[in-house]
Amino acid sequence: MMKLIIPVVNGYEDIELITVVDVLRRAGIPVEIVGVTASMVEGKSKVKIMTDKRLQEVSLREYDGIILIGGPGYASLEKTAILNDYIKAFATQGKLLAAIGEGVAILAKNGLLDEKKAVIAPGMEKLLAYPRDQPVITDQNIITSQAPGTAMHFALAIVKKLKGDQAAQLLKKELVVV
Repeated sequence: MMKLIIPVVNGYEDIELITVVDVLRRAGIPVEIVGVTASMVEGKSKVKIMTDKRLQEVSLREYDGIILIGGPGYASLEKTAILNDYIKAFATQGKLLAAIGEGVAILAKNGLLDEKKAVIAPGMEKLLAYPRDQPVITDQNIITSQAPGTAMHFALAIVKKLKGDQAAQLLKKELVVV
């Protein structure tokens, strides 16, 4: 079973994080919230969460993919050297790279979207070579999405990629996603 990592810092986008974690866990996909700078992090809307682990406690080999969440905290994430190393290694190994909102900028700034179809948070389109206007785009091992309002569809796209369309459709029906 694939295991995913979601690195977080203060200023994460609450809706994006909670929606993605909830949907993936409902689908039976192991996902760990990993604090980059602290075990307790506070989101954009002041929601505090306790992370599952700290970044210095994890090994790249533990994970089959990474999910990058947006929010004002993304600027701290993109400056974290070891995280950028992980992202580049995951790309080289063909592992899942998923990002939503401002988190997509981290993939773009690492040069991983240069030849890919992708979407990003409104106002950041200049970071993409070929920006699109869709809620979610999957291009090979990379899944991107726009913003909090597209978080449910983003999470379901990850489920579809990892467990197939039938699993995603069943979950979509269970959650009454329109």
